[in-house]
Amino acid sequence: QVRLVESGGGLVQAGGSVRLSCEASVQTFSGYAMAWFRQAPGSPREFVAGIRRMDRKTEYADYVKGRFNISISRIDDRAAVYLQMNSLKREDTAVYYCNSAIKAGSSWRANPSLAGGWGQGTQVTVSS
Repeated sequence: QVRLVESGGGLVQAGGSVRLSCEASVQTFSGYAMAWFRQAPGSPREFVAGIRRMDRKTEYADYVKGRFNISISRIDDRAAVYLQMNSLKREDTAVYYCNSAIKAGSSWRANPSLAGGWGQGTQVTVSS
């Protein structure tokens, strides 16, 4: 059973903002980090932003740096990961997924085993 539920996407105009949410179990949250990934049609899934569990240090892909902000919260046995997306561009159009993640060298990779796979994602469509 996949223990991730993403929400908050939709249709937004270029330059606008949207906030994505991801509900996760504590087990999913127990790894090195949580991260957001995205996949546009015809393209591979790519890293967007990550946040380390222990010290909340964040990292961003160059193409979203300065525009997106990742954060997490934990209440009892549930955790939530958020992605505040500002100054949206058409090229930000994609399905956004969150997952447990690790960092290997300078690259971030998903670690879907903790979550039992991938959630359904949430579609963000940016119109001009």
